[in-house]
Amino acid sequence: MRIAIPLADGKLAMHFGHCEQFALVDVNPDAKTIVGREDVAPPPHQPGLLPPWLAERGANVVIAGGMGQRAQALFAQQGIQVVVGASAETPKQVVSSYLAGTLEAGVNACDH
Repeated sequence: MRIAIPLADGKLAMHFGHCEQFALVDVNPDAKTIVGREDVAPPPHQPGLLPPWLAERGANVVIAGGMGQRAQALFAQQGIQVVVGASAETPKQVVSSYLAGTLEAGVNACDH
């Protein structure tokens, strides 16, 4: 399983489409462990571009602070699960909480 996390200043970015990088975290969901991480720079922001771009990189899940409804629908079309409302923590903290079932997903930080 590969989890994509948008980053700003090394932590989860609150606004998905305008992040500096993505942490692509490889996990073993059965053992609930992180087995690898790759940080990649996203392509220039264009509406609708990131869902297929992340799908090409093997993402199964995206965890974000906020994401517009259209982007969420585009991820669903790619078969990628979206979790919004996560707080600005390090990728390791976010993924560890997700795997443990303790990730607190709150209000979507984007309203568009």
